[in-house]
Amino acid sequence: MQFVASEHPHRRLNPLTGQWVLVCPHRTQRPWSGQQEKAQKNELPEFDPSNPLCPGVTRPNGIETPAYESTYVFENDFPALVESVPVPPNSDDPLFQTAGARGNCRVMCFHPKSNLTLPTMSAAEINIVIGEWINQFNELSAKYAWVQIFENKGAAMGCSNPHPHCQIWSCSFLPTEPQLKQDRLRAYYATNDRPMLADYVERELQRQERIVIENPDWLVVVPFWATWPFETMLISRNNNKRINDLTLEQRHNLAVTIKELTTKYDNLFQCSFPYSMGWHGAPTGPEHAHASSAHWTLHAIYYPPLLRSATVRKFMVGFELLAMAQRDLTPEQAAQRLREVDGKCHYLNKK
Repeated sequence: MQFVASEHPHRRLNPLTGQWVLVCPHRTQRPWSGQQEKAQKNELPEFDPSNPLCPGVTRPNGIETPAYESTYVFENDFPALVESVPVPPNSDDPLFQTAGARGNCRVMCFHPKSNLTLPTMSAAEINIVIGEWINQFNELSAKYAWVQIFENKGAAMGCSNPHPHCQIWSCSFLPTEPQLKQDRLRAYYATNDRPMLADYVERELQRQERIVIENPDWLVVVPFWATWPFETMLISRNNNKRINDLTLEQRHNLAVTIKELTTKYDNLFQCSFPYSMGWHGAPTGPEHAHASSAHWTLHAIYYPPLLRSATVRKFMVGFELLAMAQRDLTPEQAAQRLREVDGKCHYLNKK
């Protein structure tokens, strides 16, 4: 019997982390009678006087959110990381190790209107968001080893407030996922004298199997090793190492790319498509200021949970938690579906 990737179970290696994912395409035929999510629609008002992220509304800590007209950034009222915190004592027991964790947590509102999301904002408005990401990164990267910009969109991904916003967590240490990438990217560069993701972009352009969006500055693919059903990676094609390396033209094309990708997501199941996304680039702060970043390539990752429809999601449970990540739909099948869906006109504008 000849192996067919779209039919037979197999494993794929994620070279960025060294972890494998189990691909089981034949499972897409199984019936589903489990939990279904409530489809997320764009049905919010422009202004909600009870939403603390809306302009002019008082937050739980008594601070009034100002009447902002574009983006707005503030210190998280309930931060996971703080700057002034005692350092735990050293332990000589290898089974009970602790380390210090200092940092900063901020919230960034994309727009004053609650009924907008990135796919329903204009490219010009998204460009302003990118500009503020860079402003925040410039400030925080001077002090912290890692600045994590991330967005949780939708209740299915744990978003506690529907207003369009993201978070920026800055750490005095390199978190687990970036550390894995740092080690693997550095090892690949030492062997090949080329950044891993630069080579990966070239291979994907040659194969034309998993590309979703392509332009001179950015490539969006469903990674060969994708874990989530419609996971994508947005990769810089200009050898950028960090988000503050981007030129004005690259920022503009990034805004257009984000709008097209997130529009495709919404149009796929005609819902406000949930996801968690974030940026990864070379580490920062005084510790990494003079270290080589040649092995890094700036990229963003989108992790959406929906699998079959607006109400049926992928669960990472059981085997996935206890053994290894597993997916049903192949990355090639997911890429084809995203490639074919309209990314220019949002489904809400077609009615």
